[in-house]
Amino acid sequence: MTIEQNLQRRPAPKVMVTGGAGFIGSHLVEALVSRGYSVRVIDNLSTGQVERVHRAAEFISADIAKIESLEHLFDGVDCVFHTAALPRVPLSIENRENHPAHARIARCYQHVDSANDVDHVGHERGSSSVYGDQAELPLNEAMKPNPLSPYALQKLTGEEYTRLFHDLYGMETLTLRYFNVFGPRMVTQGAYVTVISAFLRQRRAGTPLTIEGDGEQTRDFTHVRDVVRANLLAMDCATADGRALNIGQGRSVSVNWVAWQIGGPTVNLPVRKGDVRHTLADFHQAERILGWRPQVTTEQGLAELTKGVGL
Repeated sequence: MTIEQNLQRRPAPKVMVTGGAGFIGSHLVEALVSRGYSVRVIDNLSTGQVERVHRAAEFISADIAKIESLEHLFDGVDCVFHTAALPRVPLSIENRENHPAHARIARCYQHVDSANDVDHVGHERGSSSVYGDQAELPLNEAMKPNPLSPYALQKLTGEEYTRLFHDLYGMETLTLRYFNVFGPRMVTQGAYVTVISAFLRQRRAGTPLTIEGDGEQTRDFTHVRDVVRANLLAMDCATADGRALNIGQGRSVSVNWVAWQIGGPTVNLPVRKGDVRHTLADFHQAERILGWRPQVTTEQGLAELTKGVGL
């Protein structure tokens, strides 16, 4: 049964999206609103922009890390999507003050869900970084995690809370492990910048594209529209049993290949600590559990982005 058919047979649920003014969150909010859901957004706007929040959604400017004063906002909520996130691998290594914040957010999320009787957490924002470097590819959910940075370890901690709250309290929960999400509204400044976003900014500015290491490291780039579809399917999943599911394209390309697609001169820099060499998703569990398959190729996504900035 499709999501639209379910909407016709039951009242539209009330949905909370943390980080709903950010890159992934704002796309998800748009999709939820378009399907008739009542959507409430919490975002501290550290990387998000209020202009991105769909006007039909209720927006609350607040820091989810200070959850003790926000618990009442979850009253009557049927489903929570946790898309809020602190900065990525480099900053988690450089700024040790972020470490307790990540773990505290994970604990507070689950506390809110339990205290307010939220029955279904459709999504905990996971990351492929929990795998670290593995001896074999593609990466599958049965592999033992090997986090190489505080960011990755914190993501793994969030997964464990998500699993425990299903096991202990019967809550319907899933973690979606994203693989290198890209698309419109990617962050272009600060610690959240991905390689595609950095290359596009540098190309527009007429400066060399900065490649870390030899550029032969590979990434499984996953388009944000595919990520949003996975979230919507997770919301209606009959097997929300606390497990983690890979959300990736199932194809990897090198950083050098991406630079070649975008064009322009390049310069090589030292490799950052904590970065993995290769990522490649095995998405068969997501296909089996959610009925999800990626639809947007890396070429299609890059073509849209480069056309949008006139490259």
